[in-house]
Amino acid sequence: MAAKYSIHTKLFGRVLSFPPRNLKLYRSSHPLSTMASLSARIGIRATNRELEVPTGLFINNEFVPSADSPNELIHAVNPATEELICSVVAGSVKDIDIAVAAARNAFNTTWGKNVTGFERSKLLNKLADLIERDQDVLAEVESLNNGKPFKIARDFDIGDSIQCLRYYAGWADKITGQTIEVDNKTKLAFTRHDPIGVCGQIIPWNYPINMWAWKVAPALACGCTIVMKPSELTPLTALMLSKLIAEAGFPPGVVNTIPSLGSVGGAALSAHMDVDKVAFTGSTVTGRKVMEAAAKSNLKKVSLELGGKSPQLVFESADLEQAANWACLGILYNTGQDCTAGSRLYVQDSIYDKFVPLLVSKAKELVIGDGFDEKSGGGPLVSKTQFDKVWGYIESGQAQGAKVVLGGQKRPGKGFFVDPTIFTDISADMAIVRDEIFGPVLAVGRFKTEEEAVSLANATSYGLGAGLHSNDANQCMRVSSALEAGTVWVNQYNLLNNNVPFGGKKQSGIGRELGSYALDEYTSVKAVHWNFGEKLDWPL
Repeated sequence: MAAKYSIHTKLFGRVLSFPPRNLKLYRSSHPLSTMASLSARIGIRATNRELEVPTGLFINNEFVPSADSPNELIHAVNPATEELICSVVAGSVKDIDIAVAAARNAFNTTWGKNVTGFERSKLLNKLADLIERDQDVLAEVESLNNGKPFKIARDFDIGDSIQCLRYYAGWADKITGQTIEVDNKTKLAFTRHDPIGVCGQIIPWNYPINMWAWKVAPALACGCTIVMKPSELTPLTALMLSKLIAEAGFPPGVVNTIPSLGSVGGAALSAHMDVDKVAFTGSTVTGRKVMEAAAKSNLKKVSLELGGKSPQLVFESADLEQAANWACLGILYNTGQDCTAGSRLYVQDSIYDKFVPLLVSKAKELVIGDGFDEKSGGGPLVSKTQFDKVWGYIESGQAQGAKVVLGGQKRPGKGFFVDPTIFTDISADMAIVRDEIFGPVLAVGRFKTEEEAVSLANATSYGLGAGLHSNDANQCMRVSSALEAGTVWVNQYNLLNNNVPFGGKKQSGIGRELGSYALDEYTSVKAVHWNFGEKLDWPL
């Protein structure tokens, strides 16, 4: 059953009730939209709970209005119903400046090199405890704003985020350099891994809480301060997490959150002269703009986790039941809105006719529905824009001659729902084979030899993920080595661990998240040369 909710927004001491309504724009400047209380109450009937959600900008541990654009708002929409949830303050360029100044002040006074790794660890663990305490509430809002099933938001996204924070809490007091022998009688050298400084972090809408944790945890562990820009489509849980930052006891200015349009806040952070590093997760097109702005400003450090068109290979020795399960998880998890979605599947000729019907039968079993329906394993796409984009690719595949063996028909009614869609009879020049779709759309091809399989898999400008299914151990070693991707899964797909690095090759990005490797993205190595015995004669 679809979740029903009502909205009550406080305005200058009065309570205004807004009935849910269709909404296609994500920003407005209506003068009556200004929210003086900077909070909204949302009642979720599916769980019989009323929630208070912050709606202001989070700077110096306080929710504040925009400094110069008080009437500019971002509207959060429920993609399952196309109805308004609530509106939040839209940050401006000036607001970014204020947040960066707050982060710089905190870095220079109460954070950075002014606090021990033990204290950083303590606060990260406290934050993880608070998120665990509020796990159900956060999952409800995540499901409402993003569309994903409540149970997946709670158990997978938020459960993993708690683990991520605790993992990096363990690293906070273990960031060490090296002592390097130079001349034992007169000199030595050592290195320090200093926090890089103020970090702009720009996160996407497909995993709002999870991506927040991936960015925040290593940065705070290293001693950096943060200006976070959540997606304008899913700003709500980032603001709720910001409230927990203050409750956990982080000093003001350590984490600041500015919901804004990407063309405003994201662009301002990327080009800001007092931001030392920018971390971005999103499309390759936007990633190029972030990198260009970083280069043209102060040559700030950049890490980019970008798009993908990831392949999965099914060899004739594979366990076909398991390969079909993993292939479905690869393309249908999060309704295909995943940067590592296994959207190209190549099956060996000798098993193709047996495997494809099995794959189709497995895909049919997944229920795409409202996030508060316990039967749902996937939710709607996040927005009308994404819905239209995905349907454009489905129609393109049909027009270019690919065969639809599952899906391909629009649902009636409200909500941005797209059912699993599988194409066969594909060719390399088709848009569904070449482009990142970011929806539950799978292109299935075939191969004869191992060499052909590797060639097909690597025939892309992306290199984020890849998978192979085989019970031939030697083949697994050969193929995993030959695949051009930052992450390769063998006899599984799409599962990540907080202690294992993640990132891309080619046009899928720069740098690594997760594991100890992510610490390198938030530190600057300083070499110290110490002379304790050599006397210099002068002049030369």
